[in-house]
Amino acid sequence: MTLTDARTPVEHLDPMRPMATPSPRGPLSAALIRLMQHTRLAGLDLVEASATGALTRTREVLDDDDIQLALFLLYELQYGGVEGVPDAWEWEPRLLKVRLDLERAFELALRRTVPQPIATRGVPEALVELVSRDDAPGLSAWVETDATEPQVREMLACRSISTLKEADPYSWAIPRLHGRAKVALVEIQADEYGGGRPERQHAELFAAALRAAGLDDRYGAYADHVPARVYTSINLISFFGLHRRWRGAAVGHLAAYEMTSTQPCRAYARGLRRLGFADDVVEYFDEHVEADAVHEQLAARDLAGGLAETEPGLVDDLLFGASACLTVDGRLWGGVRAAFERGESALRMPLP
Repeated sequence: MTLTDARTPVEHLDPMRPMATPSPRGPLSAALIRLMQHTRLAGLDLVEASATGALTRTREVLDDDDIQLALFLLYELQYGGVEGVPDAWEWEPRLLKVRLDLERAFELALRRTVPQPIATRGVPEALVELVSRDDAPGLSAWVETDATEPQVREMLACRSISTLKEADPYSWAIPRLHGRAKVALVEIQADEYGGGRPERQHAELFAAALRAAGLDDRYGAYADHVPARVYTSINLISFFGLHRRWRGAAVGHLAAYEMTSTQPCRAYARGLRRLGFADDVVEYFDEHVEADAVHEQLAARDLAGGLAETEPGLVDDLLFGASACLTVDGRLWGGVRAAFERGESALRMPLP
C-alpha cells in the first residue's frame, strides 16, 4: 500500500477517554478485565490470586504481557479511567494492594536491569555524560532512511499509548517539587500543554498526526496491537510519577527524555517527508525539534540541577530515573527496529 492509495481517514470521533477495555493477555489481565467489565468487586479474590500466580510464574516482569497490561490498567484508573469502571475504583483499597504487589516486582526488575550511574560531577554534567554514552540502536535513524510506510504506521500506533497523554505522568511531580525545579517543570509542562492553546497541546498534535496517517486517534485504540514493552515504558513513568519517594527519578526520567528528543524527532520528520506523509503527520515531530532544543537545557540545568541543589539526597534516584528512561525506551524502540530490520511486524496483530 502507498500513500496514494485512497486510505479512508478515520472519522474524528470524540477521543476523550475512558479507554475501552482491551483484550486480556493472560490469567491476571483476564481476571482484572472481567472484574472491570462486570463492575463487581466480588471478583477481587480471583484478581489477587491471579496476581500472585503471575508473579510466581514470570521469569521477566519487564517483558511480561499479562503483568504489564494489568499494571497499565490499574494505573489508568488514576488517569482517564477505563470504560464502565466506576470512578471510585481509583481508590479501591484491594485494587491498590494488587497494584502495589505488581509495583514491588516491577521495582525489583528495574533494579536488576537498569544500571545505577554514579555522579562524579554536577548533576547536569552527569546527565550529559549519561545520554552521550547511550548507544542503543535508535528507531529514528531507521525511519529516516529505511522504514516503509506500514512500518511508520506501526511506530505511530506504538507511540499512541504514551503520546496521547503526553506530559500527564510527569505532572504528578509538580506538587512534589519546590523552587527552581518546580518552576522549570511547570515551564516545560506549559509548552507540552500548548501554552494556552488547546489545539497546540502535544497530545493533540499527535492525535492530528494519527488522523492524517489514516489511524485511529482514540486513546487505547491500539491497546491490543502493541508489544508488552510499550506498556513497560509508560508504566515506568507512572510508577515514578505516582510515588512521592520516586520524585527524583521522575525528574531524571524527564530530563533524559528531553535531552534525547531533538535529534530523533528531526530524523523522524525527515523520514516522514521522505515517504510523502502529510504535513499534519510531520508537524508533531517538527514541533519537538524546536521545543525540545529549549527543554533539554531547562530540564538538565534548572529542573534536575535545581532539584539536586535543594535535595542532594535524591541525586542517585535522579540519575537512576534517567538511566531507566534510556534503558527501558532503548529496549522498546531497539526491539521495534530489530523487527523491522528482519522484515517483520513489531505488533502483536496487524493494524486494521
